[in-house]
Amino acid sequence: MNLLKATGTIGGLTLMSRVLGLVRDSLFARMVGAGFASDAFLVAFRLPNMFRALFAEGAFASAFVPMFNQKVADAQGRGLPDGIAFAEAALSVLLPVLIAMTILLEVFAWPVTWALSGRFHGVSADQFAFAVKLSRLTIPYLMLISLVSLLGGILNSLHKFWVNAAAPILLNLTLIGALLFFHSPDPFETARNQALAVTVSGALQLAWLAHAAWRNGVSLRPHWPRFTPEVKRLLALIWPAAAGAGAVQINLVISTALAASLLDHGSVTYIYMADRLNQLPLGLIGIALGTVLLPTISRLLGAGDEAGAMETQNRGLEIALLLTLPATVGLVFCGEPIAAALFGYGRYTALDTAHTAQALAAFSVGLPSYILVKVLTPGYYARHDTKTPVRFATISMGVNLALNLILILPLRHMGPPLATAIASTVNVWLLYATLVRRGHFAMDSRLRHRAWRLGVAALTMGAVLWIAQPWLMPYTHGSWFVRLASMGALVGGGVFVYGLASFALGAFGIEDLKLLRRRRVPAEK
Repeated sequence: MNLLKATGTIGGLTLMSRVLGLVRDSLFARMVGAGFASDAFLVAFRLPNMFRALFAEGAFASAFVPMFNQKVADAQGRGLPDGIAFAEAALSVLLPVLIAMTILLEVFAWPVTWALSGRFHGVSADQFAFAVKLSRLTIPYLMLISLVSLLGGILNSLHKFWVNAAAPILLNLTLIGALLFFHSPDPFETARNQALAVTVSGALQLAWLAHAAWRNGVSLRPHWPRFTPEVKRLLALIWPAAAGAGAVQINLVISTALAASLLDHGSVTYIYMADRLNQLPLGLIGIALGTVLLPTISRLLGAGDEAGAMETQNRGLEIALLLTLPATVGLVFCGEPIAAALFGYGRYTALDTAHTAQALAAFSVGLPSYILVKVLTPGYYARHDTKTPVRFATISMGVNLALNLILILPLRHMGPPLATAIASTVNVWLLYATLVRRGHFAMDSRLRHRAWRLGVAALTMGAVLWIAQPWLMPYTHGSWFVRLASMGALVGGGVFVYGLASFALGAFGIEDLKLLRRRRVPAEK
């Protein structure tokens, strides 16, 4: 599998989903604005969003897919049926747990909403009841997206990657459809329709995956739950992986709750919109690299090729820096024109745009860390060490909580994003230093040669874009076509300057790109 090509393939549909997500958020900002209605919906959306990130994009897949593949490989001629039997056993245990959890969360929606929001800042009982209602509308999505993760893991194992990667597109299309066809002059009514659309999208994603599984000969029939050794092992692997991969998401939940309880209405919306922009490169680069590196490093270590595993992780870090550093500098230096072009119209005021850009700059300081977590953790999981990343993630969450409490009042809406960025950086440093100390990773001469040059090239790009901002800003408030053209000029100009600076500094050359495209890792046997 070509490392760069595989990353691009997995990121392609993710790009489509994230672009549609930006369209959705832009429409939401225009129709709902930044106030209590938007804050209430985004708090209600935070819990299912966290489950999607933890299970659909991380923990469940990393635990289930290797076990499913092993069952199919060890079937001694039976092939897929043994894998399906394992999936049915997992479903039989997972389904009643999910149903019970959904019922409990519906019953206790009031304390759940309180925990996620700190009961908001200065709201009436009726306003808080509205927020609880939105939470109840989104809670069923948790069960639906977990079932989607199970079917998606099976389809990934059958090399039907595009089907699972396309599922999140349905979420964005459903929410966009609700905004276009069921919006109201009352922002509270529009927010309620959005909450209902979240659960509708979960049902559509499940139907999409179930149909694709059926077409590929997979039809799961749950039976009476039994905790077989395989199911116990699956559950034992899921929770540490969820905790390790979920540090950023849990940090965001903490940040959201503190912002809702201590800051003015609209602050949750600023932080959410900034995080959505920050998540675009994270989804394209981090998730794709993590998905490719884990099975690749596992196969190399299984074959006893420690040197090959280390070389692969070096190239993963190289690709991460190549793509992440310009994204980081661009979001920090050009947050205001980006926020203005995407959100700055309708109910979303110029002040809302400025506050969103400030939160974006604070978040983006940690963008390299968010992505490097995805690159470094496979070095632990491939060696069957799930405890160390969990321990470091726990330390990171403690740092995040402490910094939130310190920074939120003096920095307002910039405090929680900056705390999250610093906490993630602490997590990356612990992961990196431990791998180095154990002898599982060492930067090779090629990575050392290029890392600082890529940083200088990114800063050069940032300086040029910063100088060009005054000429660009007037075009971020026109029609959709003008806004898109301004963003195209910003991105295209940044890519040109960054590429030129990278080649001039010797960070990358044409021959290197050709070599990287031809680079292959051992195929699975």
